[in-house]
Amino acid sequence: MAEREPNAPQCAPDESRGGTTEFMDLEVPDYAYMFGFLQADGHLSKGTGQKGRMTVELSARDVGILREFQRLTPYNSTISGRTRTTNFAASHESSIWSLYALDARTKLNQLGLPYGRKSRTIAPPRGPFSQRDYLRGMIDADGSVGFTAQGFPFVSLTTASASIGAYLCFYAGKITGVERSLKRNARDAVFNILYAKEAAQKLARHLYYPGCLSLDRKRTAAQALGTWSRPADMRIAPDRRRWTDAEDRVLLALGNDALAARELGRTEKSCHIRRWRLRTGKTPMPTGV
Repeated sequence: MAEREPNAPQCAPDESRGGTTEFMDLEVPDYAYMFGFLQADGHLSKGTGQKGRMTVELSARDVGILREFQRLTPYNSTISGRTRTTNFAASHESSIWSLYALDARTKLNQLGLPYGRKSRTIAPPRGPFSQRDYLRGMIDADGSVGFTAQGFPFVSLTTASASIGAYLCFYAGKITGVERSLKRNARDAVFNILYAKEAAQKLARHLYYPGCLSLDRKRTAAQALGTWSRPADMRIAPDRRRWTDAEDRVLLALGNDALAARELGRTEKSCHIRRWRLRTGKTPMPTGV
């Protein structure tokens, strides 16, 4: 690739449009994907003065996506490799994309890529952006696509950011019709958001559309999800109805499972279990109680 001056104009080739587009215009699908990926797997660090860099380190098998990022970036950048010992392999080969230009780092920071530690503070962009491409970038970097040990399709995302988790639940809910609630796991305080079976198929088909920029292996996995069919003897369980604060207040005020069941359109067993969980502190009390 030809060398570029560090202060090159903030535009990049756009072959599909026959011209150029502004660097990191998040309404452009490839840039939206790239930004989601960088928020999840990139690291922006400051040096003395105006020095600093943005880096992404991936397994060497995924170097292709780093080359795409380099192609999309109208500033000088490098891709290097290294081999090291990890907890999982005696010899792990990785590829590192490094971007030093101050203009590029400033743009990324303004869009919402913080300097230093960022796992809990990242959030979706505030301005207009290509939503499904942004989320695909997140899932390619910090998620999984494939089949469970039981052979069921799944799409998942692991994130420490409540903003990212809530946005995925909101967006995926519109696509799949499946509601998810956020709860950090007890072990490492992150959110593990999972969509399975038909919901996973719908989400994967929507996110990994033909011709999209993505990791080759995850695009292949997403396409493979479409081969699954629900066995004839596997019943479809209705999506679990979540309790709201308003329902909890009614339940506690009535103090009677049968009355609450009729009032709330739920079963007596459901009301009994919920009231027990509230009384024992296993579920937080609703606000205002």
